[in-house]
Amino acid sequence: MASARYHIAQNLQNPDAALRLVEDTEKAILKRLENPLAFEPYRSIRERENPYYRINIRNYTVFYAVIGNVTEVRRFIYS
Repeated sequence: MASARYHIAQNLQNPDAALRLVEDTEKAILKRLENPLAFEPYRSIRERENPYYRINIRNYTVFYAVIGNVTEVRRFIYS
């Protein structure tokens, strides 16, 4: 996430867009925390002990896993 924010703010010279991306990402993750297992797990070739779930935010995808009562963000990818 930090590198995406840096890229948008510095390389693209758009700090406002970078801030909006951070805010939108935070808002989406907090909303998903209300019921993180209510969505279909992401289909992966790789078998995982804790399946990944996906949140789409604009042109980015957040992948997270639920381990007990903890939701852990694993990937933040430009898609």
